[in-house]
Amino acid sequence: MNRHERLSKLLDIVGRRERADVEELAAELDVSAATIRRDLDHLADQQLLARTRGGAVATNVAYDLPLRHKAARHAPEKQRISAAAARLVQPGMVIGLNGGTTTTEVARSLATRPDLSERGDPGLTVVTNALNIANELVVRPHIKIVVTGGVARQQSFELTGPLATHILQEITLDLLFLGVDAIDSELGAYAHHEGEASINRLMASRAARVVVVADSSKLGRRAFAQICAGDAIDTLITNSGVDDEIRQAFDAAGTRVLVA
Repeated sequence: MNRHERLSKLLDIVGRRERADVEELAAELDVSAATIRRDLDHLADQQLLARTRGGAVATNVAYDLPLRHKAARHAPEKQRISAAAARLVQPGMVIGLNGGTTTTEVARSLATRPDLSERGDPGLTVVTNALNIANELVVRPHIKIVVTGGVARQQSFELTGPLATHILQEITLDLLFLGVDAIDSELGAYAHHEGEASINRLMASRAARVVVVADSSKLGRRAFAQICAGDAIDTLITNSGVDDEIRQAFDAAGTRVLVA
């Protein structure tokens, strides 16, 4: 486990348990207590947790972690999900991508598709409110990038707020790949932040087809703010770890489930 993965794991543990002890963390992650102390000090300096005598406690930020610390979570699963998502795209489509680690992987899969890069004109139009996705795709001559306005959030690199709504009200999408913090078969897709949920809801309303890309850890759950109801989701792409009962619930609700 490299340092980036260890930091992400530490944030995950502290966020779930609300409090963690240095010695316990050292034993669980199989590193020295001194290493854990340095890692916790580093995360505390970034205000991602609060240090205590002998350990750390969660802060509000720990439940909505910055994108760079989420990237290592379920990485192989997200890569398989993104590859399956990219196969749904046809040349010439207008694709929507919101922010998140899984949608970032979808963007990378689209960027490297040879059949898109072989076209003389833009092989694909991507509309996104995620600055990191726009940054990665803007150098691809075969992809036309449309970025919404808005105010950037440090946690997700997403643009939110009233300024982000104007362009979305004037366009339509063939397909939206929607990253979520949680998804329930009946109640729909959710985000931790209400501003992100609002923009993502508008993106979903402008799409002919909504495809949620989410690893199995997010299934059967709810978060603070609803993005869209379950009947607005056409397809769910997830990994092979999905529980059979949860998968059947999505099937029964009319959401097609693709397992990558």
